[in-house]
Amino acid sequence: MLTTRFVPGAPNWLDLGAPDVKAAAAFYSGVFGWSFEPAGPYSGDYGFLRHEGKTVAAMGPLTEEGARPAWTTYFATPDADATAQLVVRHDGRVRAAPSDVFTRGRLALFTDPAGAEFGVWQAGDLVGLDLVTEPGSLGWLELHVADPKAVLPFYQAVFGWRAEAVPMGPATYTVLSTGESEDTSFGGLVELMEGEGPHWRPYFEVSECDGTVSMTQQLGGTVVVPAESVQGVGRFATLADPFGARFSVITSSP
Repeated sequence: MLTTRFVPGAPNWLDLGAPDVKAAAAFYSGVFGWSFEPAGPYSGDYGFLRHEGKTVAAMGPLTEEGARPAWTTYFATPDADATAQLVVRHDGRVRAAPSDVFTRGRLALFTDPAGAEFGVWQAGDLVGLDLVTEPGSLGWLELHVADPKAVLPFYQAVFGWRAEAVPMGPATYTVLSTGESEDTSFGGLVELMEGEGPHWRPYFEVSECDGTVSMTQQLGGTVVVPAESVQGVGRFATLADPFGARFSVITSSP
């Protein structure tokens, strides 16, 4: 399960690129009860999304030419430069070379061989998110690509992840975890739905899935995949904010 003990390869940061930061902050405040706190005078409108005083994500304006509103997941690394070399060696692409963010850490942005974008965060003063798995915070991740089996070796080479096929109804679901022996699962690997592009999708834990779906619609968001329940997993839905950035919500089974 996700924790804030950010071992190498574990997700440790999450941010949203939005065309209107103020409007996006208002939307997510209404949906999740988050508050937005600017990161500082030199942050370029980047800031932290907090739930009950704890950082659960971040948000800033779109900075890459042609970029669409989207959530970006970052994975922990002890050496962003070494990770960048591994990405290139295994047919990924560097979109933003490793660079320091003041004294807070060092980041880099990549695209995997299947076309999904992600980043890495090398901790400095800022280690990562303050809260995960609780309502109002990141609870799970999914990588959606056309050929899951083809892209898995890339991530195993870069981060050393483990993959396990878990039965789920008539199908199987590939669970991803860091290389430790204990339960360090953090996400799944699934095949793209028709009409989607490759991407990492965050799942936010919520107390009541259907109520969150309703609030999303009231605030101008849309339902991409209606709420459904899976025994032993929970009830979940895939949504989009008013600018088109997709995310999922889940009320996990006890």
